[in-house]
Amino acid sequence: MRKQGKGVGIGAQEELSGRCQRPGGSKTNSSWPRLLPRHSTMHLLGPSLLLLEYLAFSDSAWNFRHPKTLYAWDGACVWIPCTYSSVKGGGHTLDNLTVYHNFTYDKKTKHYNGTILYNKSLKTKESTPSQERVQFLGNNRNNCTLLINPVKVNDSGLLGLRVTSGTDKWMASLNLSISESAPQPHIELHQEIREDQEVTVTCSLNFACRDYQVHLQWSLEGSVATSTILSPERVATQSHLSFQPKWTHDGKNLTCQLWDPMKQRILSEKTVLLEVKHAPKLEIQVSPQEAIVTEGESVTMRCQVISSNPPHWSVSWFKDRTKLKEEGTTLVLPEVTRTMSGQYTCQVSNDVGSRQSDVVDLQVHYPPEPSWVQLSPSSIKEGVTVELTCMSVANPPPANYTWYFNEQEIPGKNGRTFQIPQVLVKHAGRYSCLAENSLGPGSVDREADLNVQYPPKGVTTVIQNPTPIREGDSVTLSCTFNSSNPRVTRYNWNSPGSQDHTSQKLTIQKVTWDAQPVKCEACNQWCSWSPSVNLNVLYAPRDVNIQISPNTEIQSEKRVLLQCQYSSSRPADVHFFWKKDGSLLKEGKTLTFGQIFPEDSGTYHCLVNNSIGQTSSEAYELQVLYAPRRLRVSISPKDGVVEGKTAVLTCESDANPPISHYDWFDGKNQDLHYYGQMLRLEPVKLQHAGSYWCRGTNRLGQSQSPPTTLTVYYSAATISRRVALGVGFCLAIFLLAIWGVKLQRSWKRIQRQQGLQESSSGQSFFVRNLKARRTPQAERPASLGCYNPVMEDAVSYATLSFPLGETDTRRLRDAGSSEMREIPPSRDDRVTYAVVQNCQVADYENVTPEVLDDEGIHYSELVHFGNGKRALAQEGVEYVTLKH
Repeated sequence: MRKQGKGVGIGAQEELSGRCQRPGGSKTNSSWPRLLPRHSTMHLLGPSLLLLEYLAFSDSAWNFRHPKTLYAWDGACVWIPCTYSSVKGGGHTLDNLTVYHNFTYDKKTKHYNGTILYNKSLKTKESTPSQERVQFLGNNRNNCTLLINPVKVNDSGLLGLRVTSGTDKWMASLNLSISESAPQPHIELHQEIREDQEVTVTCSLNFACRDYQVHLQWSLEGSVATSTILSPERVATQSHLSFQPKWTHDGKNLTCQLWDPMKQRILSEKTVLLEVKHAPKLEIQVSPQEAIVTEGESVTMRCQVISSNPPHWSVSWFKDRTKLKEEGTTLVLPEVTRTMSGQYTCQVSNDVGSRQSDVVDLQVHYPPEPSWVQLSPSSIKEGVTVELTCMSVANPPPANYTWYFNEQEIPGKNGRTFQIPQVLVKHAGRYSCLAENSLGPGSVDREADLNVQYPPKGVTTVIQNPTPIREGDSVTLSCTFNSSNPRVTRYNWNSPGSQDHTSQKLTIQKVTWDAQPVKCEACNQWCSWSPSVNLNVLYAPRDVNIQISPNTEIQSEKRVLLQCQYSSSRPADVHFFWKKDGSLLKEGKTLTFGQIFPEDSGTYHCLVNNSIGQTSSEAYELQVLYAPRRLRVSISPKDGVVEGKTAVLTCESDANPPISHYDWFDGKNQDLHYYGQMLRLEPVKLQHAGSYWCRGTNRLGQSQSPPTTLTVYYSAATISRRVALGVGFCLAIFLLAIWGVKLQRSWKRIQRQQGLQESSSGQSFFVRNLKARRTPQAERPASLGCYNPVMEDAVSYATLSFPLGETDTRRLRDAGSSEMREIPPSRDDRVTYAVVQNCQVADYENVTPEVLDDEGIHYSELVHFGNGKRALAQEGVEYVTLKH
């Protein structure tokens, strides 16, 4: 429904052409509604418009898309949706737009003539004053939408859109159909209308303008959906009505009205007649009207068809939904019986379907039939509610009932039902009833026998062995009862340790100390439990355990309390005993340590006994925590170690918790900076010999061991070196002894030569023993008369001073100065070396023999023999022998 290839171009000639596209990118047309089929009803221009097509040739071509014909009425507006495009492709834009009304083409001047409604240069944006009514809503790229508001009747005719772009020119045309009043909308029914089947009816108007709002409204209620179409293909306003037609709509009018909401009036309307296909609509008439008759009377029923489209063609009758043989619109029932009571309907059919009438309930009255009693429930248990119902068929229903128990009338009971709230054994017996209605009483058919049942009564549990029961014994119990209806068929016991739970007797093998109370259940149709029987099982104390206070760690010298606990005992008279490491400790419930010591550590048991037996607690390991004690150092090997081997020193201790830190020290209390329990010396050297001790520390304190001596023996290599050194030293002593003997001989010779020349001056001199070592008496040989100091490793030195006597002084004075000068100034009257013998026996003349080891000063005299003058050359004594 679009115009294609219609227009006039310019060159040698112009032609009408156009091709419709949906405009894109324009805000004016961005929300246009979807396309729907257009139903055109008016065409103002004939085939003469087509003569303008292809009148001349041209190098240019344009495609225009717009509705072929637009409809409106006087005072409304026209919205012309329009798009265009150039066949040459993009890049072409419009320069000028002119809107002609009823234009013609002048072949001579090759121009179009007509009324110009709008003229606008799209470059300069200039237009004619008529554009106040005509508005260009497009652009110079692809949109040529126009609006004429308001539109007049004389605007009907041919409308031309003249566009130019450079040297290209084009003319697009369309028709305007403007009427004096609003046209009628068009109602479309696309399907046959049937009752209760939803149908949609469309009301269409070939008009839509955004500046002139109209509304389509319906004369029937339903779901309405309105849409406006403004597209280059079609301009229209539509309203869709969806509803479910009823048979009463058949033959009714359906109207669609064009409503002007601004002026609040109806502009036009369209009415169609509805034809609703439906099954027949019926009603049934009965005589007598109440449909209540007495047995033997006559009844007439008529089936009347109220409406049917298409007409009906059959009538059928039904009783209680069962089809009767009778057909036709009238049903006659002469001399009715009680069996003819029921619900009657008639059914009428046509091409659409069948329809039944409303139900007629025909009631035939008759007196009550023989009555009988119905018991509910069927099994009557004592204590429950029992309802007895008198069953009798009658119409009208019986209004009065008489009840009998064992053929005796029950006073005060006249209802259809007879209820016993809590039935007892005394209520058992025969029941009957008699029904009566307005036509008279009935008769008694049969009696009902009420059998009251009940569960076993007087159920008890009996212990067969009544003697006291001890843990582990076998126990036999019996279940008894007094009465039961019906008889007892089974038994149940609540004891989980038994083998058989269904017999009348129950045997429990090896009864447990915590045996629960036992009860039995006797059952017929129902069950009854006996009271519980307590077995009172005697048993030894249970769950014996030790409670300690404090329950934290136990440290030495603290107060500790152990308590013996148990959960239960039967009999309750108990005694307590304590064991430590398997030995009986004491009797009593508590074990108290005023001050606990490490020796108290051990395994403790608490024993509780009664007349049945004795129970021991689990072993409780009592650990006493204490600081390190009894530290000692053990050496491996213990008898000493040879130089170069390995020695392992272990710090042994007694501590709880174990020692966490060790320190090692030598005999001089020097810290060895070793912190392990074992001190390993590898290889052992001579300087390692000596004493060692250790110190241990835990989180409770510390202690140290006494010193232990490590003995290191010489190795074979060391002994060889020492022997070689001793031999060398002995040789050196021997050589020194030989040299000393020679010196002694020389000294004696010199002494003999000067002995006669010297005389004693009677003066004493002093001998200072600088260092003398004596051999202990035990070490001195008995045959040795005098200890020879020459054999010692050290030589004692002494200095002998000779003071001048009176003789020497006189002699010196007599000699005069000349003699004095003969004495060399370097003379020294001292003995430089001396050997002092200290004998075993008291050989000294002036030394007390009791002093065995006197390293003090010894006295001696030096006797000078003769008074003659000593040669000066002999006065320097180098060696002297002292005799004691």
